[in-house]
Amino acid sequence: MKVDKTRPLSIHLTAKTRTACIRLSARNNSICNQHNQHRISIQCGAEIRWHAAYGPFFGINNKIIMDNHQSTEPSKAEEHQESRRDFLKTTSILAVIAAAPVTVAKAAAQDLGERISTAFETTPVNFTVNGVKKKLNLEPRSTLLDVLREQMDLTGTKKGCDYGQCGACTVHVNGQRVLSCLSLAIMQEGQQITTIEGLAKGEELHPMQQAFIKHDGFQCGYCTPGQIMSAVACIHEGHAGSKEEIREYMSGNICRCGAYPNIVKAIQEVKNGGAKS
Repeated sequence: MKVDKTRPLSIHLTAKTRTACIRLSARNNSICNQHNQHRISIQCGAEIRWHAAYGPFFGINNKIIMDNHQSTEPSKAEEHQESRRDFLKTTSILAVIAAAPVTVAKAAAQDLGERISTAFETTPVNFTVNGVKKKLNLEPRSTLLDVLREQMDLTGTKKGCDYGQCGACTVHVNGQRVLSCLSLAIMQEGQQITTIEGLAKGEELHPMQQAFIKHDGFQCGYCTPGQIMSAVACIHEGHAGSKEEIREYMSGNICRCGAYPNIVKAIQEVKNGGAKS
């Protein structure tokens, strides 16, 4: 095979089931093995032939020209390293499977996904949500927020920071506002829980909901359920006597859109208007 001097040439040669990719450059008159970067000096236009007698080497006119006589076959050290890596992977997987409980392993084998949680201990809990009695088997670690959203499909209560700092998850427990992301569901045994879905009476909105709409007390709306629940509780607690007092007792609810002045107006209207909140 003749080499074209005008452009680089890629040559693929097979040596003992391994392929070496060679590039001949007419500019620097050299061949570079792309696998191990061994460089071979050669004149442009020379004939390149493969000689089985030389094993993994490349020859020109029956002459070995490779500067670094190293085989492309993997060394014993490389083979040992690969086999050691495979051994560590296999033993790690076996160790994890052996350490897992039998029920969890069976659930994973059946690809049950989220149903793996049923393999852990659950506790029966009875409480009332928006006037409806509920009996659920819950994991002790489940928060009230997760139970409301994921098991009862009451998604009006929002998960914001999940650290009790934004107030988006506010609900009422026995009339008191509670951060549901910080409350364990099993601690609500026998309690009366009210979410944003439970404020309205059918198609009739709660006075605080109507006031928020009238005064445009929201923009994106993500924090609005928590804001409304806190606003209702703020009036019930007797902390809506002035703008300053409202701001103080609503400070636990963050509105990133900055609708605070309109929220204060909505609370004042419900408070001063005598509407039942």
